[in-house]
Amino acid sequence: MDLGLSGTAAIVGGASSGIGLGIAKALAAEGCAVTAVARGQERLARAAAEIGEGTIAVAGDVRDTDFQGRVVDETVAARGRLDILVNNAGGPPAGTFDETPDEAWAAAFELSMNAGVRMTRLALPHLRASGRGRIVNITSSSVREPIPHLILSNAIRPGVVGWAKTLAQELGPDGITVNTIAPGKIDTPRVRELWGRFPDPAAAERADIERVPAGRLGHPDEIGTAVAFLCSTRAAYISGTVLPVDGGLLRGLW
Repeated sequence: MDLGLSGTAAIVGGASSGIGLGIAKALAAEGCAVTAVARGQERLARAAAEIGEGTIAVAGDVRDTDFQGRVVDETVAARGRLDILVNNAGGPPAGTFDETPDEAWAAAFELSMNAGVRMTRLALPHLRASGRGRIVNITSSSVREPIPHLILSNAIRPGVVGWAKTLAQELGPDGITVNTIAPGKIDTPRVRELWGRFPDPAAAERADIERVPAGRLGHPDEIGTAVAFLCSTRAAYISGTVLPVDGGLLRGLW
């Protein structure tokens, strides 16, 4: 199936490892020119080589408005266009309510919500000019089912879904789709960090995998495949959705 991504340009956040890297690789494999964004310069440079020739790597903090503007400007200057924005950043710190200080709430909002809002605002004129703009937000299965010890994610990431649903309605007339991916248990450093909070991390790993009907962790490349389809011309009528990629983990009807 031709996804119609050849000749397009994308910005992918958190692209130095894990889910972000899987997304960047999937888009690049379909002929999309990728700007890879992450904080660590050395790891990002290695990831850019893995993503493919022509990848632009821009290291910095996505919570920094000046940095975000530089990412968009460098992409448009190099590519002459911007068609796809993938808002993806590391999850907020784990913890229960009692373990989470007041200041952590504002920091988590900046990382998991406001960074994507600001990046979208900067990218929007170019996405409109594209005529086939795509915005994909990477959240978590916590938007549908709260996860123990992740109170910040459970509280803030559902807000991303509400914002994205509203944005889909507002931007539909511009030919822009807005969708959300809700990954389940994916084989990333993040999920292993969460297992490490338990007295027996190996037992926590087994318990998590047993809850997944597919019987395994997902691979970041499987998230990338889903994102590539949502960014394609074939998915032009899919907008405002939340797509779980979780091996059947979520039990709810919607």
